[in-house]
Amino acid sequence: MTIKWDQLLRFKLIEVVTLWEGRVTTNHLCNSFNIKRQQASRDIKAYQEHFSTPPLVHDRSIKGYRLTDHFAPKFTKGTPNEYLSLLHKYNSDHVDGFNLKDLGFADSIALSVPDRQIAPIIVRRLLQAARERRRVDIEYVSMDNPEGRGRNIVPHTIVFDGFRWHVRAYCEERKMFLDFVLSRFRGEPELLNQSEINIEDDEDWATEEIIEIIPNPHLSPAQQQIVKVDYGMHDSPFTIDCRRALIKYLLKRLDICVDTKKLSSAPKKYQLTLANPKNIKRWLL
Repeated sequence: MTIKWDQLLRFKLIEVVTLWEGRVTTNHLCNSFNIKRQQASRDIKAYQEHFSTPPLVHDRSIKGYRLTDHFAPKFTKGTPNEYLSLLHKYNSDHVDGFNLKDLGFADSIALSVPDRQIAPIIVRRLLQAARERRRVDIEYVSMDNPEGRGRNIVPHTIVFDGFRWHVRAYCEERKMFLDFVLSRFRGEPELLNQSEINIEDDEDWATEEIIEIIPNPHLSPAQQQIVKVDYGMHDSPFTIDCRRALIKYLLKRLDICVDTKKLSSAPKKYQLTLANPKNIKRWLL
């Protein structure tokens, strides 16, 4: 079968979504490539007939296809970042998303860092739990509990903070919403019953704060002007509306310092700070 470039991209999307979500529908293709449903159906059928081993299972209830055991991608690597970046592309204005076209310009290069290891079954179960508002029983390791311990959580959103992926979820043990790093889950998640907890209960997720970013005032006027041009500040702070739950990650991603001693002792190292640090101090912990 001869594959055209645009169809290859759609085949890649089919594989990524199928592997990590456990299902693929024509809506995935229609929404991603702005094509008609008939074309999306033809693409899925062509992939089924020529490249899917073993074949995907048609499921009338979802008007699409479900993952089968031993599914192996042909056009993608099967890495977690392929799917997680794709997810994030449609949910953030401030983080780079998965580039479907992957043009690979010869005169540019991106720093390649190792992916954190995340099992597909973990992502699939967490996404299913979020869609169905179900509780999840899963083992989680941390620096405080390196041996691992069981957690019952109610997930609602998978987040890329600029450095790693985590899931925002209600922790039944601590009775609060927390962030759990995806690569630190162990074993296979068990889906439990539905929960009364929902995303609207997460106040720090639902509420946004205005983050006002300015050059470090300890820089010289000429140095501050360089920083202003970098971020298009002109004569006013650069502002970002950010969920309270994500403020600490935003500051880390942009290397924004709010420590007055560091700002004064090493201004060239810490070039950005906040005009309103007191307003958001409680969400930096």
